[in-house]
Parts: sequence; structure tokens; C-alpha cells
Amino acid sequence: MINLYDETCFECSKIITNKYSTSFSLGIRAFDKEFRYPVYAIYGFVRYTDEIVDTFHDHNQLQLITDFRAETFKAIHEHISLNPVIHAFQQVVNKYRIDHTLIDSFLCSMEMDLDKKVYNEASYKTYIYGSAEAIGLMCLRVFTGNNDEQYQQLLPQARSLGAAFQKINFLRDVKADYEERGRTYFPDIDFNNFTEQDKKTIEANIKVDFDNAIKGIKRLPNGTRLGVYIAYLYYLQLFKKISYTPASVILQKRIRISDTRKMGLYVKAVLQQKLNVI
Repeated sequence: MINLYDETCFECSKIITNKYSTSFSLGIRAFDKEFRYPVYAIYGFVRYTDEIVDTFHDHNQLQLITDFRAETFKAIHEHISLNPVIHAFQQVVNKYRIDHTLIDSFLCSMEMDLDKKVYNEASYKTYIYGSAEAIGLMCLRVFTGNNDEQYQQLLPQARSLGAAFQKINFLRDVKADYEERGRTYFPDIDFNNFTEQDKKTIEANIKVDFDNAIKGIKRLPNGTRLGVYIAYLYYLQLFKKISYTPASVILQKRIRISDTRKMGLYVKAVLQQKLNVI
């Protein structure tokens, strides 16, 4: 019956992904079946950790994330947890030999959100690595399996993709982060005087990440390339929309891509794959 428990835990992570992220849900559906549960498990784990620091303000968040960290590594060591999200995640960590330092880096970045409000260049890079690049590397380990050489070759591009996604999230959510949470992720940016030049500087940096990331996406193993490319297209479209939006508007509202447009991008990606464009 352990198989039933395992499957139920993975299904819980699938539900979490579908509830929280339309874009990633669409991308994961495009993976070959063997990759779907592992990526759902990774997303469910990081989503719920992020929820601790962003949502549970009426509780002792430091204690919650400390307990969550301890339970995570205990589960990885013992190969079981009664928390379905952690149980699914530990299975993926153990099966695909995910480096524990990636998990630690991610959790450290989440802990930074509890007390750090303003970031300098060094802490910004540390946060980006843990909160986004490390997650991309967890997924890359799943995609490449036991092929360590392929993992190492694609590692820089996977980091670039994660960084691009996170930086776009920062721009998209700048109003909530700054006004509601008092956070300023971008170093040396004064959001009381956020200029068009500030925005262009950030966007130029993101474009470098995107240009590097697409090189790696095209070299991903079969069965994973389309799903990652769909997420890439969605974020690229969001990036373009943000680029066309004045800095003053970015501070006033959250920029979104409609579900209809996301489906259009999904169809576009499928067609491009059939034409061997990606």
C-alpha cells in the first residue's frame, strides 16, 4: 500500500501546482509522463515554503520554517514523511540524487525574506541563486537523470533561466513587495523615485539571462524540452509586456498574461516543436 501513499502525496503536489500556477501547470503537462510527478513535487515543496514567509504573518514564521527545514532533511534521511508535500519531495531528492546544498540554499533564501528588506549586490545574488537558480538545478537533475556530464554542461543555462524568471517576478510583484512587505530586492534602486532608466537597466540584465537560457533549452533531453520552452515563452511574453509598460504603472499594478494568451503560447510551442524549431 506504500505505492498508494506515494501516489497520493504526488497528487497533492500536483493539486498545489495547478492551484498556484497556470503557467507552470501548462508547462508540466507537456513533459513526458515520467517527469511530471517529480517536477510537481519540487514545485509543491518550494511553493509551500514560500507561503510560510509570504502569507502566515499571524504565526511564528521563523519557527514554522525552522520546523519545515528540520522535517525536510529528516525525511530525506529516513525516506518518509507524514507531510505529503515533503514526502513527495524527499522521494525525488533521493531518486535523482539532488544535491542537498541546493535545498539548503533555497531554504536560506526563504529565511532571508523574514528579516531582510533591502538587498545589496551580494545579498541580491545570494537570494536569486537560492530562490530561483537552485530550483532550476533541482529540475535539471531530474531532466538529466544519471547523466552527470549533461547536467554540468546545461548547469549555467539552467541558472540563467531561473534567474530570469525570478527577476521578472520581482518586477511584476514590485508593488506588493514594496508596499505590503517592505522589500526592495533590486540593489541601488529607489522605488520612491523609480525611473525609466532604472527599469531599462533591470530589463537589460534580464535579457542577458534569457538569451543565455534559450541556448540550454534547445539542448534539453527529449521529453522535457517542450515543457520548459512553454514556461520560457510565457515569461518572455510577460517580460515584453512589462517592457512596454511605463515605470510609473509598474508601481501601481501587477502585470499579467491572460489564460487565453497562455493557451495561445502553448499551441505555438507545440507547433514549433513539430516543425523542429526548438
